[in-house]
Amino acid sequence: MKAKKSALNVLITAGPTQEFIDPVRFISNSSTGTFGWLLAKTAKQLKYNVVLLLGPSNLKPIPEIKTVNFISALDLKKQMDVYFNWADWIICAAAVGDFRPVIRAKNKIKKNQPMEQIKLRPNLDILKALGKKKKNKILVGFALESHDLLKNAKAKLKAKNLDLIVANQISSDKNPFGLGLTSAYLIDSENFKQYNNVSKAKLARIILDRLSSL
Repeated sequence: MKAKKSALNVLITAGPTQEFIDPVRFISNSSTGTFGWLLAKTAKQLKYNVVLLLGPSNLKPIPEIKTVNFISALDLKKQMDVYFNWADWIICAAAVGDFRPVIRAKNKIKKNQPMEQIKLRPNLDILKALGKKKKNKILVGFALESHDLLKNAKAKLKAKNLDLIVANQISSDKNPFGLGLTSAYLIDSENFKQYNNVSKAKLARIILDRLSSL
């Protein structure tokens, strides 16, 4: 008799990063972490083993899901290194900052101190690094674009060696953040499908079902 295969291990990232300028101020983005949180909740309902890496947010812990908090992109990279070998699927829904300040001041910068510019350096491209070493793991990325959505998403899918990319658009009348309805393309190397005005909970289930088919 063949041994029963254990449940899949799913690693999910969610939320923004914060890159500190001084102990008080930081560079961040508008991500709330809601969609990654819903992906984790749905994956647990499907009986997967789930670890959620969660950036700064107001989201409540999900019972029976191990949640590890991170703040900066470097913090997230460290946790990805911890859980990479464990994971079968890696779903990178976090909005990782592309840059961080070259210098983080030890003390709060006072208003009367001269500060004409903040020098930045690029953060490591975590998703691209994962794509280089993923082997037989399933790797999912996200693309949020203000223009040329399909073109940019398809380029990112190829450049970062992803199995699936979730692409949505931001504009003056389209805000993808929070709990509202959303529209997105699911794109893999062979085809794409568009979903319009669906709940994020429903889209989370669609994505996980799509991964099962991969």
